[in-house]
Amino acid sequence: MTGDALLVFGLLAVTILLFVSDKLRLDVVALLSLLALSLTGVVALDEALAGFADPIVIMIAALFVVGGGLARTGAAERFGRAIGAAAGQSRAGLTAVLMLGAGVLSAFMSSTGTVAVMLPVAAALAWDARLSPSLLLIPLSIGASLGGMLTLIGTPPNLVVAAELEAAGYEPFGFFDFTPVGLAALAVGVGVLAALGGRLLPARASADGPQSEGPTIIPGDELVREFGLGELVRMSVPAASPLVGLSPAQANLRQRYGVNVVDIRRKQPLGSWVRLDHTGNQAMHAGDQVDVQGTPEAVARVVEEQSLQRIGTQGEPEAVLAEVLLTPRSRLIGQTLAMASFRERYGVNVLSIKRRGKPVEGYLAALPLQFADALLVGGTRERIGMLRQEASDFVVVARAPKVEPDGPITAGQATALAITAGMMGLLTFEVVAPVIAVLLAAVAMVLTRCLRVETAYRSINWESVVLIAAILPMATALRKTGGVDLIVSQLGALDGAGPLALLAALFVVTGVLSQVISNTATALLVAPVALQSALAIGASPYPFLMGVAVAASSAFATPVASPINTLVLGPGAYRFGDFLRVGLLVQGLLLFLTLALVPILFPF
Repeated sequence: MTGDALLVFGLLAVTILLFVSDKLRLDVVALLSLLALSLTGVVALDEALAGFADPIVIMIAALFVVGGGLARTGAAERFGRAIGAAAGQSRAGLTAVLMLGAGVLSAFMSSTGTVAVMLPVAAALAWDARLSPSLLLIPLSIGASLGGMLTLIGTPPNLVVAAELEAAGYEPFGFFDFTPVGLAALAVGVGVLAALGGRLLPARASADGPQSEGPTIIPGDELVREFGLGELVRMSVPAASPLVGLSPAQANLRQRYGVNVVDIRRKQPLGSWVRLDHTGNQAMHAGDQVDVQGTPEAVARVVEEQSLQRIGTQGEPEAVLAEVLLTPRSRLIGQTLAMASFRERYGVNVLSIKRRGKPVEGYLAALPLQFADALLVGGTRERIGMLRQEASDFVVVARAPKVEPDGPITAGQATALAITAGMMGLLTFEVVAPVIAVLLAAVAMVLTRCLRVETAYRSINWESVVLIAAILPMATALRKTGGVDLIVSQLGALDGAGPLALLAALFVVTGVLSQVISNTATALLVAPVALQSALAIGASPYPFLMGVAVAASSAFATPVASPINTLVLGPGAYRFGDFLRVGLLVQGLLLFLTLALVPILFPF
C-alpha cells in the first residue's frame, strides 16, 4: 500500500467518525474532507472542485426545484391525498404505500427523480396524519432504491452487470430477469420498515409542517369574529350576471364594493359541489355559488349591481383560515397587498387585517402594511402550509383545523404534473442526458410560473447539494491512489472457499464500497472480479453478478451513500446514525435473501 493510499484511508476514517459524531453539520465535514485532500496534494485542484460541476449535483439541485413546483401548486398534496386514501393515516400503512409507490416508479425512471417527486408527497401525508416526516422519508428512499432492482433499466448497476456478461460472451440479463429478486427485496424492505420503522426511526422533523413550531389551532368561526369579517353571504351567479366569465380579480370587486370573494363552488356532473382553488383568479361560470364577505351594505350593493341571487348567510368560509403576523424584517412592510401581488404570489386571499388588535376598515389592497400587522388569510391547506416557509416575511401564528376536499385540478397543478410526466418520459426513454431532462423540467416550472425564481432557489436544500459535491473527491482519491483496487483484489483469496462464501464476500465488499463511492462505480469495479472469480471455481457467473447488482443498490447505511439518501437528509432532519441503524439492518436482511434466493433462480 502506498503512502498516499494510507493517507486517503486515514482521512476517510476521520471523515466517517465526524459524520457519526454529529458534532458538525455533514456538509461542513464534507468540505473539511475536500480541503484535506487538496491541501495534502492527494487530488489536484480541478479534481477537488470537480464535484461542484458533476452532473449528479446539478441534477439534485434541479430536482429540488421540480419538487418545489409540485408542492407550490398543490399537485403534490393532491397526489398525496390519493395515496393517503389507500393507506389511511397509520404510520405502517403510509410507510408501505409510499415504499411500494416509489418502488414501482423507480423500476422505470431514475430513483433520484422518484424520491424528488415523492418527497413533498410524503411530507404532506405525514403532516395530514400528524406524524413526523422523519418516520417516512428514509423508508421512501429505501423503497426507491429497492424498486431500481425490479427491471434492467431501474438502476445503472443492473446495466453494468448485464454489459459485463455480454462482453464476456454470455447472454446478458433480460429486462425482467431482475424482477423476482427485486420483488422479494422490496417485500423485505416494506415488511421490516412497516413493522419496525416506528422504533428504528426518530421523529425529529415537525409533525405540523415545515417549521419546528406549529401554529396555534383556533376554530375558524373564532378567527372570523376576532377579525370582524362581517357577514359571509352565499349567492348564485345567474347566466345574466355581468360576472360570468370574469375572475374576482378581473371584476375588481374588492376595490369597487369593498367585499372579498372568499370561495367559489362549482357543481360537478354527478351533482356534488366542489370548492375551486386560487379563488381570486378563477373565472366565474353561470350556476356557480360564490361566498362573499363584507358589510351588509356592501353585500347588498354587489348583489343588486351584479345581478346575483342571494342564497343565505354562512358561518365561516370553506377555505382553510390562518392568522399571519408580519416580522420586523418583512419585505412586505411599506408595501400594499396590490404592490406585493400578495394573492398571485402566495395563492391565498387576505380577508381582513388587524392593526394594534383592531380590524382595519376600508380598501385593504391599498393599505401600506406595517410591522406586527396580523393578516387573516384563506386558502387551501397546502397553500397555508407553504406560507410557513416564508419565515423571513411573516409567521403563521394560528390556523383553523379544517381540511377542505379537493376541487377540480387547477391549471397550475395540471402544468406541474405535465412537466413532471415529461421529465419522467425523457428519463425513461433516455431521449436526452438525465441532467438535461431534469434541468428542462426545473426551468419549465419557473417559466410556467408554477413557482417564482426566488422560491425556486429557496426550495433547494443546499446542505444536501454541498454535501454530495464535496464528498465526490473522496471517491476520486480512492481510485487514484489504488485504494479501491486494493480492496477488490483481496477477493481472490476466497476462490477456494466455495460459491456461497464467494457470493457472500462479493455482496459485503460491494455493499461497503457503495457507501463511499457511487453504486455505478462500485459495480464497474467489482463486476469483472465477480466474473473472473466465478470462472476460476468453475461456477456460473450469473448468480455472482446478480449478487453484485443487488448489493450495489443496497446503499442505505450513510447519508452520502447515494443521492437519494442525501435528498431526504435535510427534510427529515436526520443524523448520520439514523441511516446507519436502519441501513445496516435492511442490508443484512438483503444479504441473507440473496444467499437464499439467488442460487435458486440462478444456479451455481
